[in-house]
Amino acid sequence: MIIKDLKECAEITAGDGSALRELLNPNKGPLRLGCSLAYAQVKAGRRTRPHRLKSSEVYFILEGRGVMHVGEEAAQVAAGQAVYIPPFHVQFIENSAQTDLVFLCIVDPAWRPEDEEIVADAPAGRAPRPGNKE
Repeated sequence: MIIKDLKECAEITAGDGSALRELLNPNKGPLRLGCSLAYAQVKAGRRTRPHRLKSSEVYFILEGRGVMHVGEEAAQVAAGQAVYIPPFHVQFIENSAQTDLVFLCIVDPAWRPEDEEIVADAPAGRAPRPGNKE
């Protein structure tokens, strides 16, 4: 049995700008698992950088609310919802609440740095205001 404690997982700033703690990744430990699992946070009023993965991904929203962007689609998301992101689709999430947006990231096959591409050079920052082109 392998048990990972979130408090013992180092927090990093992911390529998309989210605060990330990787819990499980078979590429980094003795796991017979096809996917990876990470815990992510986006601060109030901020968004992640647009990016795409070669893998499929699921976000499971634990706390807060926001707007999920996948390809040309955008939709409101909130705690208790899961979002499927197909491989190779540009994605980002913006926090539309006054509290942190917290979610799990499940990547299948497991996340590897070489499978992710940041598609915008602009740093993650405040979510754009309606009608404001950032």
